[in-house]
Amino acid sequence: MASVAFKDVNKVFGKDVKAVNDLSLDIRDGEFMVLVGPSGCGKTTALRIVAGLEEASDGDVLIGEKRVNDVPPKDRDIAMVFQNYALYPHMTVYDNIAFGLRLRELKGFFWEISHFSEAKRIRQSIDDRVREVAKMLAIDQLLQRRPRELSGGQRQRVALARAIVRKPKVFLMDEPLSNLDAKLRIQTRAELIRLHRSLGITTIYVTHDQVEAMTMGQRMAIMRDGILQQVDEPETVYEKPANRFVAGFVGSPPMNFFDARIVRSGDKTILDATDFKLPLDANHPAASMDGKMVVLGIRPEAVVDVTLPGSVAVTPENTLDVSVDVVEALGHQYVAYLTVGTQVLIATLDANSKIREQQKARVAIDLSQLHIFDADTEQAIR
Repeated sequence: MASVAFKDVNKVFGKDVKAVNDLSLDIRDGEFMVLVGPSGCGKTTALRIVAGLEEASDGDVLIGEKRVNDVPPKDRDIAMVFQNYALYPHMTVYDNIAFGLRLRELKGFFWEISHFSEAKRIRQSIDDRVREVAKMLAIDQLLQRRPRELSGGQRQRVALARAIVRKPKVFLMDEPLSNLDAKLRIQTRAELIRLHRSLGITTIYVTHDQVEAMTMGQRMAIMRDGILQQVDEPETVYEKPANRFVAGFVGSPPMNFFDARIVRSGDKTILDATDFKLPLDANHPAASMDGKMVVLGIRPEAVVDVTLPGSVAVTPENTLDVSVDVVEALGHQYVAYLTVGTQVLIATLDANSKIREQQKARVAIDLSQLHIFDADTEQAIR
């Protein structure tokens, strides 16, 4: 295994398209790191730079303390799983898994003839490794099939097996689950987590799906327009987003945002969002910024039905009168779209809630979960 590091890496396409912008990121030995962000944010380009499929315009990439900018892809000791699996259609599953090993360890037809005993030993070793990995991924019964005879989930396992059998220093995975249906994607997420725990190989996983990032990564790196926004454990990113973009990207349904002004009234500080007002803790760093315009962020789960018992203390200061526009029933909870004055507030409510569409209701806000961002820089104030 090996650590991976980006040191001030830039990648420019053409004259002015900066796909990766001054990326500095340290990935620990044996870590499962997720690069996540919307399409075009530079995450796949960063992965391809590690693989050697793209050349960094400037900056350094290190694998295990070794600078690899000028090292050919085949010599970087990495294995990559592509979004489209990239299986050879004319080969069996067995041959797809074994192909890379044969290419690296067997040195051609004439070498095999002149080194018959050594070649035989290597072929047996390759066979053992292929069958071991196939059994690990439960595809040992499919070894004689061709890719066209496999389901999407089975093809994905073959692509994983081809990478695992190499025993590389680093796994690179480029949205490997995006072609699977929803149920299979959830199942395969769990399998990949178990696989990483078993093998302990450094893994860089690229996805645009924030749910995958939250559930799979030991740490996640959020990117936007080629710029790294925040790196931390998923729980920390969710609870303490560095800026408005991260706060809105991570979480489903997304965080609610409202333009607000900080107003001092006697010994109290108020967040005035025009259609409603909420008190702000006097110890909050923003409490001293009287008159400043900020962006107030409220997670949907911080909105509760006042008629249900819960952990949020209901007071006149944190209670809002709302109109209920749409309620989506998800079984274990409701997603409700509420109107406060002229603004929309999305809430995730307990399944026991009696709030229904086209009615008036009262909800309370958990004041301990308020997020405040600078209106100009969009950075979190905390």
